[in-house]
Amino acid sequence: MHKVLKILLMTSGLTLFAGGLFSPIYAIFVEKIGGDILTAGIAYSIFAIIAGVLTFIISRFEDKIKYRNAMIIAGYSLGCLGFLGYIFIKSPMHLFVVQIVFGLANAVKNPSWDATYSAHLDKGKSASEWGDWEGMALIVVGVASVIGSFIAKNLGFTILFLIMFGFSLLGLISSFFLINSNKKQGKTKKSIPKHQIHNDLIRSPKKK
Repeated sequence: MHKVLKILLMTSGLTLFAGGLFSPIYAIFVEKIGGDILTAGIAYSIFAIIAGVLTFIISRFEDKIKYRNAMIIAGYSLGCLGFLGYIFIKSPMHLFVVQIVFGLANAVKNPSWDATYSAHLDKGKSASEWGDWEGMALIVVGVASVIGSFIAKNLGFTILFLIMFGFSLLGLISSFFLINSNKKQGKTKKSIPKHQIHNDLIRSPKKK
C-alpha cells in the first residue's frame, strides 16, 4: 500500500473516531439543548444539503488545482472547528451553525481526499484498498459508539466533546504528513487512470 493511502487512512480513522463517539447519543444531546426529533432532523438536513451543494461547486475548482493536500488540510481544519463548536452549543440554533461548518468541511475535504486516494491506488487493488477504508471506517465507528456512550453517561457531554476535539486535532496534525510524502513519492508514483478505477470498483458516496 502506498504511503499516502496509509496517511489518509490514519487521518480519516482519527476523525471518524471523533465523530463516532457522538453518533449514538446525538438525539439525546439535541433534547438536552431544548430540541426534539424535528430539531435533530433539521440539523442533519442542514449539514447534508450544505455539504451536497458546496461539493458540486468546490469539486469543480479542485479539478483545476495542482496541490490537493491544501484542500484536505483545510477541510480537516474546519472539521476541528466544528468539533470544538460542540462545546459551546446551548441552543438548537447553535447546533445549526455547527452543522453548517461540518457541511463546509466535508465539501472542501472530500473531493480532494477521494481524488488523492484514488490516484495512489495500486494497480489491480482498487477494490481491496477501498475495502481497507470501508472496513476501517465501520470498525472505528462501531468501537467509538460504545466508548462515546460510556463517556457521556459517566463524565458528561463537555468531557466527551473535548475528547472528540482532541481526536479531530490528531487527525488534522496527521494530515500534514501528506505534504512531505508527496514531495518524496509524488513524482515517481504512476496514477491509475480514472476510467480503470471506475471499471474496477463502483462505490457509494461516503463521509470521512
